[in-house]
Amino acid sequence: MASASAEQLAHPMDNIPVRNLRFDTETLRGESALWSHSKPDFSMFINALGIHVPYFERFLVAVFREVRADIGDADLMGDVKGIIGQEAHHAFNFVGWNEVMSARYPRVSELEADAAQHFANMSTKRSRFFQVGYVAGYETFTFLAGAIILDRYEELMGDADPVMRALWVWHQVEEVEHGAVAFDVYKYFYAEREWARKFFVLLAFAHITKETLRAYLHMGRVEGFWHQSVRGFKAADFFVRFAADLARSALPVLKRDYHPRNHPICNENQNKAALAWRQRYDAGLTTLAIEQGDLTCALEGKAGGSRQ
Repeated sequence: MASASAEQLAHPMDNIPVRNLRFDTETLRGESALWSHSKPDFSMFINALGIHVPYFERFLVAVFREVRADIGDADLMGDVKGIIGQEAHHAFNFVGWNEVMSARYPRVSELEADAAQHFANMSTKRSRFFQVGYVAGYETFTFLAGAIILDRYEELMGDADPVMRALWVWHQVEEVEHGAVAFDVYKYFYAEREWARKFFVLLAFAHITKETLRAYLHMGRVEGFWHQSVRGFKAADFFVRFAADLARSALPVLKRDYHPRNHPICNENQNKAALAWRQRYDAGLTTLAIEQGDLTCALEGKAGGSRQ
């Protein structure tokens, strides 16, 4: 779709620009991987989730590159091009962050290898129908997580490392922007298989939860949380509550008339953090490091921050 300024967008999914951003996560090598001081358990949760996500994103890119030749709708074709570009850049950055984390958490490389093998099996042993459906199910939760995290921006990332804050805000903004594409691709090819769409949503949720929990338990063990009853309870409580929020937010997805554009947490009342981030990017201000208050400045139209 054509480029548009944030102010012109009627809906956060109206535009899927490809932004070639490279984040210097090496700045955190040797530092604490719990980069959110506002909510350290959130940073551990999102770190754990992010270990296998780039391998899913590479899988999505491969699947959509394969099916796009059979898409005859010009608008959908443009959206597919957009999601391929966005997800390719996401995968590159998160593989880099995983490499940094592997110095702190010994099992990161093993968990990455398991994720790579899982999606390799999907590529070679599953039908195109299964692949497209699995991507649509998975994208349900990357989109919903994006919206939830942006809605809770101050709580989760108000005080955080500027580079990691910038990395995750960028990622969540773009996950919402392309949040309808995988759904639309599934509907384009398999609209009559509505029952299967719901199955893939449940299957993806189960896999995301399992893989994130594996990594979260390992990280909590390295941090020493599970040997401290109060600290361990807080970490466990955050995981359960966030997973439950994701599950509750997915209930509308199971309705027959569902479409991501009409989800209650994604509509014309655009998220302020996302809107401010787009304004910063469009103004040429850096989005590679977001300092505390930068998004507030952008939203209020103030100067601040360096150029790209």
